[in-house]
Amino acid sequence: MRNNSAITTFILRGLTDDPQLQVFLAVFLFLTYIFTAAGNLIIILLTLMDPQLKTPMYFFLRNFSILEILLTTVCVPRFLYSLTTGDKTVTYNACITQLFFVILIGATEFFLLTAMSYDRYVAICKPLHYTTIMNDRVCTLLVLSCWLTGLIVIFPPLSLGIQLDFCNSNIIDHFGCDASPLLKIVCSDTQLVEQVVLTMAVLTLIFTLVCVIVSYTYIIKTVLRLPSAQQRKKAFSTCSSHAIVISITYGSCIFVYIKPVKEGVEINKVVSLLNTSFIPLMNPFIYTLRNKQVKQAFKDSIKKIAVFSEH
Repeated sequence: MRNNSAITTFILRGLTDDPQLQVFLAVFLFLTYIFTAAGNLIIILLTLMDPQLKTPMYFFLRNFSILEILLTTVCVPRFLYSLTTGDKTVTYNACITQLFFVILIGATEFFLLTAMSYDRYVAICKPLHYTTIMNDRVCTLLVLSCWLTGLIVIFPPLSLGIQLDFCNSNIIDHFGCDASPLLKIVCSDTQLVEQVVLTMAVLTLIFTLVCVIVSYTYIIKTVLRLPSAQQRKKAFSTCSSHAIVISITYGSCIFVYIKPVKEGVEINKVVSLLNTSFIPLMNPFIYTLRNKQVKQAFKDSIKKIAVFSEH
């Protein structure tokens, strides 16, 4: 009788065996991790401290930044450890834990982006009722619902996945514990698990994407009806950062999960690396560089720190 207790450790193949490329990767990952954590932490602190940023839009942005820090922390330090020490082993429990958090955070991000698009819809299409509709209670409930829905989405495939039996091979062709390379080294029938994983992924993707498209259809209709070009420009600018983040998130996810798994394992690994390191780094810049309020709040905070340090 084989069961998953027979294999207690996995070996992660990683991205490359080239020593020079490994050094480059280690430096790249270390820098992106530091800047991602710092950038997102600045957004969290600014939205907590600055009175101008006490709006639902920045409440959601703060929660999105928390998710980005969590995602990189779950993935990057473990890979950095492998690159710097050469230790590619990972325990079964650690592997399942990493997989659980990566999928949970990923699913929650999609639902949060949907909540953010609803917030933009209310702000532009129902401006007079905005503060009434998007009150603190509603915003908190929306964020909690995103986490809860993320848990509901990952529970069926994960509960089936932990019952699978692993064969003699314990080598995972990835730099982290990802679902598709793990399923390749399972000796029991994976058809049901794969179907459940695909169903949940597609349902999440389609449901959230439809909600986002509906929100933005109403937003565009409303904006185009505005009388002056200045008003239209201002309305579009409040949505532009969110629209860019949505395009990047959905684009990379569709690239990895919609095309057949057997095609380009190496490309999938590179895209996964970018999703967990570089893209979370981009988001603070997308939101700050295109947003006057955040830039102003940042300048004000620097001035306060400078004045405080002088005294």
